[in-house]
Amino acid sequence: MAYKYLVIVESPAKAKTIEKYLGRNYKVVASVGHIRDLPKSKMGIDVENNYEPHYISIRGKGDVIKSLRSAAKKAQKVYLASDPDREGEAIAWHLAHLLNLDLEDKNRVVFNEITKDAVKAAFKEPRTIDLDLVDAQQARRVLDRLVGYSISPILWRKVKKGLSAGRVQSIALKMIIDREKEIRQFIPEEYWSIDGNFQKERKKFKANFWGVDGKKKKLPNAESIKEVTSRLDGKDYDVVKVEKKERKRNPAAPFTTSSMQQEAARKLNFRTRKTMMVAQQLYEGIALGKQGTVGLITYMRTDSKRIADSAKAEAAEFIETTYGKEYSSHSHKKVKNAQGAQDAHEAVRPTSVTRTPEEMKQYLDKDQLKLYTLIWSRFVASQMTPAVLDTMKVTLEQNGVIFIANGSKIKFKGFMQVYVEGTDDGKEEKENILPELVVGDVVKAIDIEPKQHFTQPPARFSEATLIRTLEEKGVGRPSTYAPTIETIQRRYYVKLQQKRFEPTELGEIVNSLIEDFFPQIVDVNFTAEMETDLDKVEDGKENWVKVVDRFYKPFETELTNAEEKIEKIQIKDEPAGFDCDVCGHPMVIKLGRYGKFYACSNFPDCRNTKPIVKEIGVICPVCHKGQVIERKSKKNRLFYGCSRYPDCDFTSWDKPVGRDCPKCGQYLVEKKVKGGKQVVCINGDYEENVQK
Repeated sequence: MAYKYLVIVESPAKAKTIEKYLGRNYKVVASVGHIRDLPKSKMGIDVENNYEPHYISIRGKGDVIKSLRSAAKKAQKVYLASDPDREGEAIAWHLAHLLNLDLEDKNRVVFNEITKDAVKAAFKEPRTIDLDLVDAQQARRVLDRLVGYSISPILWRKVKKGLSAGRVQSIALKMIIDREKEIRQFIPEEYWSIDGNFQKERKKFKANFWGVDGKKKKLPNAESIKEVTSRLDGKDYDVVKVEKKERKRNPAAPFTTSSMQQEAARKLNFRTRKTMMVAQQLYEGIALGKQGTVGLITYMRTDSKRIADSAKAEAAEFIETTYGKEYSSHSHKKVKNAQGAQDAHEAVRPTSVTRTPEEMKQYLDKDQLKLYTLIWSRFVASQMTPAVLDTMKVTLEQNGVIFIANGSKIKFKGFMQVYVEGTDDGKEEKENILPELVVGDVVKAIDIEPKQHFTQPPARFSEATLIRTLEEKGVGRPSTYAPTIETIQRRYYVKLQQKRFEPTELGEIVNSLIEDFFPQIVDVNFTAEMETDLDKVEDGKENWVKVVDRFYKPFETELTNAEEKIEKIQIKDEPAGFDCDVCGHPMVIKLGRYGKFYACSNFPDCRNTKPIVKEIGVICPVCHKGQVIERKSKKNRLFYGCSRYPDCDFTSWDKPVGRDCPKCGQYLVEKKVKGGKQVVCINGDYEENVQK
């Protein structure tokens, strides 16, 4: 079919969606991501000539490039419609070079959402390629290449083949290791609390010890408890103060890339890469039956919380109609419609709030629906009124000993009707309704219970808390978090244990070398300033070559010093304590790319290897001969199996506890449930709670 205009995007899915909107005069094709990059085999940067990058066509992209050139020759005009960010601008620039397009020509089209109106509006206002955006991306690429291709060979020679170092990944690794050091050095401190259960008439409530004789008092030990409890006499406590207040709770802002990744980890148990993959599908377009293919969310790589006026207006109308005028935070404001679609800096939101998760359910797979529901709910809630809570603080006293009870009751749900933001510890704020109390009332103590506690070390980073900390410190940008986390795991610098990051021995060795010889790389403030400088390049306020040069000059000195002073580190094999069952030589424990494993010391003559397995101290509940051991699935998920496999095929995702069900005699397993663990029978007819 003949066409006048050629449109080039990155992905085939995006191409398919957009072609349906533009009509028969347009042909839309995909570059399938980048088509030019720095060579893999060498640095590819001329340091002596203003850090000029040497770009080559990416291996394997020959047919794509040939096809694009052929299609471009047949078109009267070529439009470049890659994503609305630095990466997308760079792809457009590389395409312009390969296809010999005029950089002064208005052939760049950007849109923040893939809907018919947004795409058509964008094509009415094409612009030239933004060379400042291109320079910002180029500066990042050059910096990352200078670091990676300079430090990595040193690590290969001095430590182990296959290692790598990068700007953002080195900071992330250091954060995880610093946290581990804090945990190792942590000394628990004893402290006590006194919890009281009280009753007014038949209504029971809880209060906690606060202080003595009008002053707050800490309870560091058992002696301090005795001092307090010795003053308590009888069951009656006087209500000496009642404070009632109205508190407003505001909704969370719509998602940025980072907050979306964090919330998806907390609420959906999605890994960062999975979140971005599913978000990409929702952005590029979903087939909605007779409506055709529509992008369901706006562009998912953003650090902006801004919302287009048209989206605010649509949300206000939807909220008023669905929940009532009192729920819409914009019902009293006049909201203007957006002036076109050339807007690359919006929060992540649904392209239309009227496409509710319930309506989209039939078109989405399970993961798409989960993430779409999260994005839709978060956005709708952000446009709603605050929740209103009635709070009540009651002070109880006996012989100068003070207990305080705090209660809250939702007076008006507001945004909480739709969505409440998750927390890193999984604890959600709950209502605590107190009985109606006034000063002068006397309440009865049912029991007063002192409890001993010990301070806990800081928690290891989860994906969500690591991303949040990187963002807070200004390290990296929305597009960098997922690849950063993936890289430090793939290199076996860290491992995930119970959804928390632990550094490996290899990770600690690499971090130690980088800290000692390349302090700039792991200096959080320096890296954050670098991100600010890249933003200045994007805004046309800074020259990218000068930014790179300010980094590279001191870095070059560090490189020379490291080459001379780093001594080769020998990661010694540990004796395994048993002999090879193939040749009889002693087996050793080696450190490989994916962790430790058993290998024959007679390598390379004998290549026998075995995985290292961990016994849990339970006999197999099926064959009653082998030990139950921890294993890992191909997707790195922990499961349990019999050590006699393949002679015994017992496997379980849940941990066997080594006891039989008192009802039916089948074996019991430990399951994770909200708020803790539970021991259940595999037949499902028996359960018991596990003590925390």
